[in-house]
Amino acid sequence: MKRLNGKSAIITGAARGIGKAFAKAYVREGATVAIADINFKGAEMAASEIGANAYAIQLDVADQSSIDAAVKAVEDHAGGIDILVSNAAVFDLAPISEITRDSYNRLFSINVAGTLFMLQAVAKSMIDRGKGGKIINMASQAGRRGEALVAVYCATKAAVISLTQSAGLNLIEHGINVNGIAPGVVDSEMWNDVDALFAKYENRPVGEKKRLVGEAVPFGRMGTAEDLTGVAVFLASSEADYIVAQTYNVDGGNWMS
Repeated sequence: MKRLNGKSAIITGAARGIGKAFAKAYVREGATVAIADINFKGAEMAASEIGANAYAIQLDVADQSSIDAAVKAVEDHAGGIDILVSNAAVFDLAPISEITRDSYNRLFSINVAGTLFMLQAVAKSMIDRGKGGKIINMASQAGRRGEALVAVYCATKAAVISLTQSAGLNLIEHGINVNGIAPGVVDSEMWNDVDALFAKYENRPVGEKKRLVGEAVPFGRMGTAEDLTGVAVFLASSEADYIVAQTYNVDGGNWMS
């Protein structure tokens, strides 16, 4: 039996990468999935590729009116929301002496406030519906420790882990399980951008940082988006009903906790 049969999910930042891989996995397990992304054309393309049980929604998690409209769109389309994956995020890095307020504000607005207020809006919808639900926040191994050039991004992901704990404790009384996933280094379009920034600040050839971090993973390689889908399906399913406020490391052994 399919583990998410008949469930309605919304995944933010799902036009590509990890979010898109999750959407494919959820549809395979029987869910209907809203591909929610600021890049609506990309979301439409992803939904078309995945099939009839995926559909595109315009969403800017930094804009409350956009969040509210997206939640209503899923309610109207599917009758409610059973699963939220907060995946939308942005990255930047710089030495402490070069961090700008604009970069800080952008990362916290999307990675932290976007996660919080998307979670809030979906939780309200789930509470009103009275059927509980599953909320999964995407953190990172960067949220487990500081990194010399990555102070702001690390801080945002540490905040996501803390938010997952607090929201999990608060919402379980409504039958809403809030948990998180902390990937390690994942070979994706985003990591190509990360590599370019490291090349700039560490004076490396393009591609060298990506190669080195992949070689340093105990498993022997960088992760892929598909490496994360198993835990994403598990946390969205009834198998995870007794799991509350946890963030799972899926990182090839990079971090132990």
